[in-house]
Parts: sequence; structure tokens; C-alpha cells
Amino acid sequence: MGQPDPLEIYRVMLLTRMADERLWQLNRQGRAHFAVPCAGHEGAAAGYAFALDPSRDYLVPHYRDMAALYRFGVTTRDIFCHLFARANDPMSGGRQMYAHWGDARRRILSLSSPQPNHVTHAVGIALACKIRHENAVTWTGFGDGSSSKGDVHESMNFAAVHKLPVVFCCENNGYAISVPVEKQMAIKNVADRAAGYGMPGMVVDGSDPLAVYEAARTAVECARSGGGPSLVEIKVYRYLPHTSNDDDRRYRTREEVEQARLRDPVALFRRDLCEQGLWDDVREAALREEIKLELEDALGYAENSPSPSAAEAFTHIYADR
Repeated sequence: MGQPDPLEIYRVMLLTRMADERLWQLNRQGRAHFAVPCAGHEGAAAGYAFALDPSRDYLVPHYRDMAALYRFGVTTRDIFCHLFARANDPMSGGRQMYAHWGDARRRILSLSSPQPNHVTHAVGIALACKIRHENAVTWTGFGDGSSSKGDVHESMNFAAVHKLPVVFCCENNGYAISVPVEKQMAIKNVADRAAGYGMPGMVVDGSDPLAVYEAARTAVECARSGGGPSLVEIKVYRYLPHTSNDDDRRYRTREEVEQARLRDPVALFRRDLCEQGLWDDVREAALREEIKLELEDALGYAENSPSPSAAEAFTHIYADR
């Protein structure tokens, strides 16, 4: 794969930020039951997604990876239908709570609400790909809190032993919901554990999508060439509460959050593009207007889409006889 277009990466990041803000507003207005904000994670998800090939690779995402979904072909209409649990929700037909991404048409496997069970599923996909001799890489994401659970240990150990084509990605935002990272582990970086599994480990700044892309590209090429798995740790910061049910004022100060916003991946990448002469205020205004129209279209489409039928309540629950 050639180098990605930085303007395409920026469009995905800005679209993700503006969609995320709109989804949060809808929840605060009482029009959506649940929200999982991803502000601060855009550089991580966009950066790694452009190192993958959506036509053959598999994505088992972190729940803040909306930017990666866009790269894999998920539309804003899809996301809003998922938010409102409509019958045409491609993630689950209205069965899964919001941010439980999964779209078989686009090779995206649903993540698991009890984190991080889906990491074991990602290893299963990678094993199947190896057995079938498919030239496909599976990328799976999880948080720093998930990295402390046995599922991740077992998954990485098994994948390393069998040299499976999978990349493990820890999006470390410093909090397992409300528990700070220093109370979760005694080491500085999650990626430091990679050596114990016999796989490469790397740490990258999530505020720089191009740095994330380079780290992801290295890991993906290693997996695709038969070199086995890697562990990529992306240092990020989430600017909003864990979910709409969380009150982050109980465990972090407003000063901490505002200081972290100085490393906002969207703002920093826009600044870099402007400094390189690739972007300007006129193009920024035009793109924002375009995205606003896309969001309003998606909202109207989702609100006017039908809810699931009660007759379909047990579809995909029990095997058909």
C-alpha cells in the first residue's frame, strides 16, 4: 500500500469529531439513550486504519474507533441508525447498545461489552486466516484497563506461539473508566509486556496520526509476511466522560483535561497541514459545512427509519431448525 493522503486522514478525523459531538448532544437532549465519546482517540483510529486494507483485513475495534469504521466503509447513516437502534442498523439490527460496532459486510467483528473478550475472537479470526492461507491481517483494539485482564494475556501468548497474523492495539488513555493507570500496573508502558510474549512492542503518540500510521504499517507488514503478532500501544487522552453514564469530575480535575486538550489530535494535525500549505481556513470552513449537511442527513434518515419489529426479537438468538 502507498502512503495515505493526509487530507483524507484529516477528513476522517474531523468527521469523527463532529459526529461524536452531535451524538453527545443528542444524548444530553434525551434523544439518544447512550453515548460513548471518542474525542481524543481520532488520531489513533484514523492512523492505524489507513495501514490496513479494508478489502481483505479484519477489524475487531475498540469502542472509540469510529474513525476506523469510516475508513472501512461504515457511513454516518449507519452510525446514527445504530445510535437509535433502528431495524436497519447494520451493526445488530437494533439489538446491541451503542458503540458495539460490528458489520460482517465490511469485515468488522462486534466488540464485547465485558471487555476484552473480543480480543480472543480476533485471535480466532487470525488463526482461521492462517489455516485457510488467506493473506489477511486482523487488527484488534482494547484499552489500558482491558490490558490488565487475562483475556489479553492468553490471546497474545497464543498468537505469539502460533505466529498468527494479528496486531494487538492498546489505546491507553490513562484511565480504566475511573482507575488511573498507575493503580493498574507497575510498568510505564503496556507495550513493555510484548517482550514477555516474544513479539515486537512499540509505543506511539496518538496525537500524531502519521506516527500512528507508521507504527501500524510496520506491525501490519510483519503480520502479513508471516512474522507473527505485534503489540502497538497508542498513548491518547479522552476529553469527555467514559460514557454518558459516567461523571469524570469525580476522578480527574478540569485542569488536567484542559491541559490534555493542548495535544488535541484534530487541532494539531490541522495546524501541521496548514504549515505545509496543504490546508487553509477557507477549505476548513467548506469541509465543516459539508460535514454538517452529512450529519443532518444521517440524523433525519435515522429518526425516520423503522424500529425493529417484535416479531424479530428472537432472530439470530437461537439456531433455525
